[in-house]
Amino acid sequence: MNDPYKILGVKETDSDEEIKRAYRELVKKYHPDQYANNPLSELADEKIKEINAAYDQIMRERQNKSQGTYSRSSTYNSEYDEIWNLIQRGELGLAESKLLDIPVESRDAHWYYLMGEIARQKGWYDEARMNFTRAINMDPNNMVYRRALNSMYNQAGNYRRTSDRSGYNPSCDMCEFCTYLWCADCCCECMGGDLITCC
Repeated sequence: MNDPYKILGVKETDSDEEIKRAYRELVKKYHPDQYANNPLSELADEKIKEINAAYDQIMRERQNKSQGTYSRSSTYNSEYDEIWNLIQRGELGLAESKLLDIPVESRDAHWYYLMGEIARQKGWYDEARMNFTRAINMDPNNMVYRRALNSMYNQAGNYRRTSDRSGYNPSCDMCEFCTYLWCADCCCECMGGDLITCC
């Protein structure tokens, strides 16, 4: 199929509502009822099929993107398909190695997006944030990159909230830690043991 956006006469950056509006106008224009008993009816029928297929493809791709599914960027490198599949299978080391094999001058926004996805899956949120942000700066209209960054922030926030509830407290300093050890040592000594032998 040809570019579905060209078929509908819209841009990839257009909103869903703009695409629906363009689709409805084209359907109205080429609807078979308009061409009844007309020699162009077969052409109109083919055109409406093409319009419906293009609209379905765009909506399906947008739904997949919103669910975090892989999609090709405008500056598409065929190696990215293989790398994305490796990421999906959890082969992060191999995926990262293949990305690093791509020459620096060829590293586009999608390269940084994939590196960010690898870092996110490893739990390296600072590195993921830097890569997603770089991808967005290079391709500001790409909603996949923006969703990935937002999703990563939500995931990192959930991790911190869960960690706080399980006893991890990032504000706990060394003075508090020493106090806990000293108290534990005192308790041990009261029961005949010795947790810290030097004091």
